[in-house]
Amino acid sequence: MYARRRHAYFILMGACLTLFISAWGFVRLWSVPAAVVMCIVAMVIPPLAAIVANRRGPDDRWWDESGDEESDRWWRELDEYNHRR
Repeated sequence: MYARRRHAYFILMGACLTLFISAWGFVRLWSVPAAVVMCIVAMVIPPLAAIVANRRGPDDRWWDESGDEESDRWWRELDEYNHRR
């Protein structure tokens, strides 16, 4: 799951950079309004990329990474209880 989120993040950020660089690198020579629209689209992508990268998957347990054996045992019991329901 983590690799898929990271891959999606880099694709989105690559698209953002491509839009921004191409907008002011060569699109502005033909159409300034098109370059401005491309930059506005590029401006929206980073927050979306952050949301995609930090989205919690159904099996992720980001809040319990302490390594405490008692806590891990408790989470295993809770997971088993939820899967039985």
